[in-house]
Amino acid sequence: MSFQSYTFLDDKSERVVGTDNFIPSREYDRLITTRIQSNQYYHNKDIKRGKGLIADNSKIKKAKTILVVDDDQNTTFAVKSGLENENSHTTNRISYLVHTYNFPTLALSEFKPNFYDLLLVDVEMPNMNGFEFSTKVLEIDADPKICFMSAAEVNYEALREIYPFVNFGCFIKKPISLERLISRVRDELE
Repeated sequence: MSFQSYTFLDDKSERVVGTDNFIPSREYDRLITTRIQSNQYYHNKDIKRGKGLIADNSKIKKAKTILVVDDDQNTTFAVKSGLENENSHTTNRISYLVHTYNFPTLALSEFKPNFYDLLLVDVEMPNMNGFEFSTKVLEIDADPKICFMSAAEVNYEALREIYPFVNFGCFIKKPISLERLISRVRDELE
């Protein structure tokens, strides 16, 4: 039987298992598997649109699933981190589950109808702009909430002529502070 040294997180603190405290690899695998399963249960692995609930400090929060499509990796990372960090605030009534894509074609190929509560879509992306992406999404899912994000000025009249089936109700002007973005997302989801 071989023994290895492992580092793993305990609920209270990080605990290093070294040469003095050997744990067989099967025991370690069981501990990690149990930890992962309990985390999946805690975060309600069967979340469905509008019905997901997440318990946090004995308060129930509605889980909202957000799709972020932006070709800039820093933007998708910042939006995902910012929204998911809001989950730890006990005053929030909404919990965010954020899925990000940097390629609109990949996001479209993996798009699930009736799964997302809100789409945050960058307007200017290579190969497929945000409006083209939204037009194709509307062919798959007839009624998603979509917020467009752009640093450029937008001519709404021209857009309505080019993309008659896209609703331009929510536009987020970049750059935007994280606090303002979270506020806009919360307003759209309530």
